[in-house]
Amino acid sequence: MNPDIIGWVASAILLATLVRQIRKQVADGGAGVSRWLFIGQSLASIGFIAYSVMLGNWVFIVTNTCILITAIAGQCLRPKSG
Repeated sequence: MNPDIIGWVASAILLATLVRQIRKQVADGGAGVSRWLFIGQSLASIGFIAYSVMLGNWVFIVTNTCILITAIAGQCLRPKSG
């Protein structure tokens, strides 16, 4: 069995849960995650993308890029205060 198959399935599961969370956040009108969590997650995702590119691992390149996109989308969709 190709190990990448396991990686792609795990990636799809993770991304599906993140998309679901964003949809719930928008539907509930929730305030979203803290700004510091967003900043930390974004920086970590950028680091993991760079690391994955250096390794040439497409599963992690795509997954971490999508995670960064979901973090940005979640932050952009959160209600603005004041």
